[in-house]
Amino acid sequence: MPYSDWISFTHKYGVDPKDFTLSGLKDTTVGRLPGKLNGQQFVIQDCENCNIFVFDHSATVTIDDCVNCRVVLGPVKGSVFFRDCRDVKCVVACQQFRTRDCKKMDVFLCCATQPIIESSTGMKFGCFQYYYPELAFHFKDAGLSIFNNNWSNLHDFTPVSGENNWSLMAEDVDVLEYVPLPDPESEFKSVRVSTDKNRSIVPLTKGGRRKESEESCLFVFFAGDYTTANARKLIDEVTAKGFVLVQTKEVSMRPEDVNRVFQNSAEELTEWTAKGPVVALELNGDGVVEACRIIANEVFDGTKVFVSESKNSASQDVDNFFNFADMQMGL
Repeated sequence: MPYSDWISFTHKYGVDPKDFTLSGLKDTTVGRLPGKLNGQQFVIQDCENCNIFVFDHSATVTIDDCVNCRVVLGPVKGSVFFRDCRDVKCVVACQQFRTRDCKKMDVFLCCATQPIIESSTGMKFGCFQYYYPELAFHFKDAGLSIFNNNWSNLHDFTPVSGENNWSLMAEDVDVLEYVPLPDPESEFKSVRVSTDKNRSIVPLTKGGRRKESEESCLFVFFAGDYTTANARKLIDEVTAKGFVLVQTKEVSMRPEDVNRVFQNSAEELTEWTAKGPVVALELNGDGVVEACRIIANEVFDGTKVFVSESKNSASQDVDNFFNFADMQMGL
């Protein structure tokens, strides 16, 4: 919705646009506490040298003409659009992410679809790493899955021959080097924020960086009461053993999808996919298939899972599932 239409909408329905706008601010800490937006559209514009914390879910967010700002956005059901911004560092979770005419941005991103940059340079991206107590509920309210994160799968609408307008941050990057915690003297001091990657709501994935091992394993959890908790436990187990989480997906499957993806194991799995979306993980490292099979037997005995049978079949399992998931999600 264009900003002028948004102003008309707020007046029509008796909403004060100031409650959903940050404009013309400088050298301050501002934002919104949990429960203040409740899924409304939000606008940030003409801000300079500000720390902006939006600890709530929203419909869409537009950020225009901001300079030297640090921005944290709670889950956004639709799009986040940065325009004519520079020297911005941000933590963002959204369905769609786009920039236009931006320079020098550092983005810790969780994005359900392919992020897009246009006429933008000096863009750096890392995997979303953030926690505050209400964040898991805000993801749910925004209709976002913590497992659908295409943070490293960028599309540049305006590439320049011989140049690269974007890059990926180092794997050991620390969010606090880019975006500070809320000032203890600010109104946000009551929000218990953590940037510890082990507490992040969104799993930390390797994404599009080069894999260090040729061996990967597909591990799939089927719908149940503890699917998310089980996936998190698996991640803790395998990363503690030195393996790497490459990518994750949460997606629904039809019987014909099961046949195409799981092939020989399809018959026994079809009824399980009918119970709801599956959560799949690609794990990487020498010996990862054997390790995952041991973990499945020892830790998840009684839980319906799919684990690659061997090193030889695992790469095909990974390709089959994630190619299907990407097509399903329109990537």
